[in-house]
Amino acid sequence: MVAVLAKMMGLEKLSPDKKRSAYGKLCGTVGIVLNIFLFIGKFVAGLISNSIAITADAFNNLSDAGSSLVTLIGFKLAEQKPDSDHPFGHGRIEYLSGLIVSAVILMMGFELVKDSIDKIIHPTGVDFSVVVLLILVASIIGKCYMAFYNYTYGKRFESATLKATAVDSLSDCISTTVVLIATVIGHFTDVQIDGFCGIAVGILIFVAGINAAKETLSPLLGEAPDPEFVEQIEEMVMNFDKKSIIGIHDLIVHDYGPGRRIISLHAEVPAEGNMMSLHDVIDNLEMKLRVELGCLTTIHMDPVVTTDERVTELKAQCVELVKGIGDKLSLHDFRVVFGDTHTNMIFDVVVPYEFYLSDAETTKMIQEKVWEQIGKNYFVVITIDKPAVKV
Repeated sequence: MVAVLAKMMGLEKLSPDKKRSAYGKLCGTVGIVLNIFLFIGKFVAGLISNSIAITADAFNNLSDAGSSLVTLIGFKLAEQKPDSDHPFGHGRIEYLSGLIVSAVILMMGFELVKDSIDKIIHPTGVDFSVVVLLILVASIIGKCYMAFYNYTYGKRFESATLKATAVDSLSDCISTTVVLIATVIGHFTDVQIDGFCGIAVGILIFVAGINAAKETLSPLLGEAPDPEFVEQIEEMVMNFDKKSIIGIHDLIVHDYGPGRRIISLHAEVPAEGNMMSLHDVIDNLEMKLRVELGCLTTIHMDPVVTTDERVTELKAQCVELVKGIGDKLSLHDFRVVFGDTHTNMIFDVVVPYEFYLSDAETTKMIQEKVWEQIGKNYFVVITIDKPAVKV
């Protein structure tokens, strides 16, 4: 249905940004319509069968219609152009809408458990009919389809909101299946498990809500970028001009919403090179990253001495001893100030957050290793960095 509507509306002809928003709004609209029909059908089935689980499941579909409305509004607001108050756009509104959907899922899970406990305490019989059976089966098929198209387009456009909606639809599909089983068992036996099944469904919905909330909350808090995306950036930078760019560090990916990422990094260049030529290389690299990755990019040049053999040897020794302390440690911005009585080696060390030593202990250990392996007249001036990407 969604694919057919998208083709009729010509969505594939739109630009990438507009296409993403258009598909998001289409999925939200279809979700509203389908969930309202499912609510009406299940509500009627609940009245006919006197089942708390079916009635609760019906109102769960009504809340899903509200969630789809939130998705629709979220995509609509997120596509607003940047302005003076929001120079990086409004893309994070999509994350907020996904968080609201997650909150609705959690609320419905809680309410379903509460109503089911009441049904266990005050049990009533469940009536069964072919109409109820057909309505529940149709609901399961409809929810499976909603989970499919939301997940498909959520994965295609990297939309946390659509993925959260897909999780919600899948949990509804499972919960309705449980309700159907409970209804059949209650009809053909004297065992009334309607309330217990309602609790199971409520817990399932609650867990789905927590997982969906994690997926939408994480980018709002500022999660680390995808390692594959980081690797792609590093490969593009290091292969752009191997003579001019000899290293990369301090890579940061700023996420202002889907399709609104900003990259900043430090590129190491030969200190002996022509600064104007190197600057031109960096400008061209920034443009390449912007065009091919769709990300605004800012690159800072760090000049590195490459022709002084003493500096090169000292750097290699420091790299080895730092690696000896922890294989995930790395150093950059290495420079040396030679003196008559002592020599200062100045550099930054990237230390993972989970490293077993504190920053002060790491600095102290590096200094001790330098005195042991290089010489007592060599001192280190270290700045401890924390990685903005996963190492």
